[in-house]
Amino acid sequence: MPDKLLFGAAYYAEYMPCDRLEEDMDLLVGAGFNLIRVAESAWSTWEPRDGEFDFSLLRRVLDAAERHGLDVIVGTPTYAIPPWLAKKYPDILSETHAGPCRYGPRQNFDLTHPGYRFHAERIIRRLMEAVCGYDCVICFQLDNETKPYDTCSPRAQALFRDWLKERFGTVEALDREMGLAYWSNSLADWEDLPDVRGTINGSLGAEYAAFQRHLVTEFLLWQRSVVDEYKRPDQLVTHNFDYDWRGYSFGPQPEVDQFDAAAAVDIAGCDIYHPSGPDLTGAEIAFGGAVARGLKKDNYLVLETQAQGNTGWLPFPGQLRLQAISHLASGADGVEYWHWHSIHNGLESYWKGVLSHDLTPGQTWRDAARIGADFAALSPHLLHLKKTNRVAVLVSTRSQIGLRWFPTCGINETPDRTYSDYVRWLCDSLYRLNVEYDVLSDGARDFSGYDLLVLPCLYSAPEDLLRAVDGYVKAGGHVLASFRTGFADEHQKIYHDAQPHMLTDCFGLTYDRFTTPKETGLASAAVGLPADTAVTDWMELPALTTAEALCTYDHPAWGGVPAVTVNGYGAGSAAYLACYFGPEALDAVLGYLLPRFGLDLPAARFPLIVKRGVGRTGHAVTFYLNYSGETLPVSLPHPAGLSLLDGAALGENEPFDLPGWGAVILEER
Repeated sequence: MPDKLLFGAAYYAEYMPCDRLEEDMDLLVGAGFNLIRVAESAWSTWEPRDGEFDFSLLRRVLDAAERHGLDVIVGTPTYAIPPWLAKKYPDILSETHAGPCRYGPRQNFDLTHPGYRFHAERIIRRLMEAVCGYDCVICFQLDNETKPYDTCSPRAQALFRDWLKERFGTVEALDREMGLAYWSNSLADWEDLPDVRGTINGSLGAEYAAFQRHLVTEFLLWQRSVVDEYKRPDQLVTHNFDYDWRGYSFGPQPEVDQFDAAAAVDIAGCDIYHPSGPDLTGAEIAFGGAVARGLKKDNYLVLETQAQGNTGWLPFPGQLRLQAISHLASGADGVEYWHWHSIHNGLESYWKGVLSHDLTPGQTWRDAARIGADFAALSPHLLHLKKTNRVAVLVSTRSQIGLRWFPTCGINETPDRTYSDYVRWLCDSLYRLNVEYDVLSDGARDFSGYDLLVLPCLYSAPEDLLRAVDGYVKAGGHVLASFRTGFADEHQKIYHDAQPHMLTDCFGLTYDRFTTPKETGLASAAVGLPADTAVTDWMELPALTTAEALCTYDHPAWGGVPAVTVNGYGAGSAAYLACYFGPEALDAVLGYLLPRFGLDLPAARFPLIVKRGVGRTGHAVTFYLNYSGETLPVSLPHPAGLSLLDGAALGENEPFDLPGWGAVILEER
C-alpha cells in the first residue's frame, strides 16, 4: 500500500507538441503532485516497427521523475495495438455482434488471438526490463479499462464451446438448462453449436457474456504473471476498473466480473468520471468508490478522474477540491487526473487536463495546487482511512445481463431504464439520506456483518444465494429488495414455482402477475409520499400472506393492491418494492423503513453529505461536504475535534457554516 496520499496525473510526453519535460516536472512539483502515470497508451512509440524497441523517451521521463522526487505508475501498453500489428495479422481485429472492427480505435482486437498474445507478452517483457529497476516506479498498471471487446471470432467461439463442455458435460444437459428446444434450437452434437451472434436464447446469450467476462479475468491474471517475473517485492500492481457508461461513470460494469478480476491486483484502481458545474452531486464518487473499495475490501486508488474533463464539465470554483476530498472520504488512498495536459490531436483533444491547450499554469493548475497542499497535510491523518458501514448493496452482473435480455418493457421495445438505473435508484437514495453503504458481489454468501442488505433487481440468482438471503433474515438481518428479485436461476432459466423463488416466506408474499404501469399512482397511510407519486416501468401485483402493505397502487383496476411491503421473518425483517417510482418517493419510503430496521438516520440530507471513517492516527474522522453553491449552516451533534483543512478547533456540538461547494474534515480529539 502507498506510504502517503497520492496526488497525480497521467503524463504523456509522446503526445506533447514540443519538448517541455523539465518545465512540466517543475509545474507538477510546484502544484504538490507526487505521482505520474505513464506508458499505457504508447505501444506504437515503444515499438514503432515489429521487433524494434525504443524506450528512450520513457527513460527520459523516468529520469526526470526521479530527479524531481515523483513516484510513477507504469502501465502496460497493450490496450491499443500499433498499425503494423493489425497489418501483420488481419484477423487480429475483433469480430463482434456489430460486425468486424476496423483499425483506428483502441480496444478493437481479439483478446484470444495468439499473435496478439505473443506480441503483447513481448512488449510487456521489454517494457519491464526497461523500467522495473527505477526507484521511482512504485506500481504497475495492467492494461487499461480492460473488457472483452465483444470478441466473437471463430477462435473465441471455439473456446466458448470448450467452456460449455466443461460446465455442462453433454449437449443434452446444455439443451435442458438453456431450454434450447424453443424454436428448434436443440443441439445433437457439440459441433452443431451455431454462431452465438444469432441466438434468440437469453440463457445461451448470457452464458456467452459470462464467457467473455471470464476472458478479461484470465487476461489480467496472465499479464500479472508476466509482470511478476520482473517487479520488485515493494512494487504494487493495479488496474483501472471502470463503470457502466452513461456519458459518465454510472453503474456496475456489465462486461467484467470485477470482483473476480481484482484477484490480479494488489490494490484496486478505478476511473470515476461525473458531471460537474450545476450537475455535480457526488453520487458517482460515492457509488464508484463503494464498488472500488469492495473489490479488495480495502482502500483503493482513483487512477483517472477529471480535472476539467469533457466539454461542459468545467468545475465551478471550489468543486475540484470538494471532489478530491470526497474521494478520500470514500476510502481512496490517492487521486489522479486524466490527464496533465490537454492534447492537441486525436479523439480526446477536448477532454481537457490540468493544463489547458496553451500549456500554462492557469486556474485549474492553481486549484490543483491547493489540493496538493491539502493532501500533503492530510496524509498523516487520512491515509488508509477505514470505513465500517452497516448497509451493503449486492450487485449482480448475471442479473444485469438478464435484464438486458429481458428488460422492464415488452419484447422488441427499448427500455427507459436498465439494471444500472435500478441499482443507482436505491444507492442514490441511501446517499441522499446520508446512509453510507458497501457494495458486494453476488458471490457473497455471508452478510452477517451488516444490518441491512439491499438487493436491486436480483433477477438471476442461484439457489444457494437465495438460501443465504433467507438465512440472513431468519438470523436477525434485514433485507430490502426491489421488483424482479429471485425470478431466474444463474442461467437465466425462470424458476417454475411461486415467485420470488425460495423467498416467499421471507417476504411474506407471492405474485404471478406483472405489467407495465399506465396512469398508476402510489398511495400510503403510513409513509408521507409526495403528492401524485407515479409508478412507471414495472409493477408486480403481490398477494400477501404475512407481510404488511406500506404502500398500495392508486389505479382504477389495481387500486389497493400492495406495492411496498414489509414482513417480520424469524429474528429479522424483509421489505419488498414491487414497482418503480420516483426518487423523492423512494427517499420517503426508505426514510420510513430504515429506522424500523434499527438504522438511525442522520439529521442531515443532501446537499449536505456526511461521511465517516477512522484515520491513520486511530481517531474518528467526519467529513462534511456541501454539494450546493449556497452556504449551509451545520448544527449537527459532533464531538470536539480539529478541523483538518484549516487547523481550527471545534467544540462539542459547535455549529459552523459550510461554504458553497465547501468541505470540513473534523478529526475527533
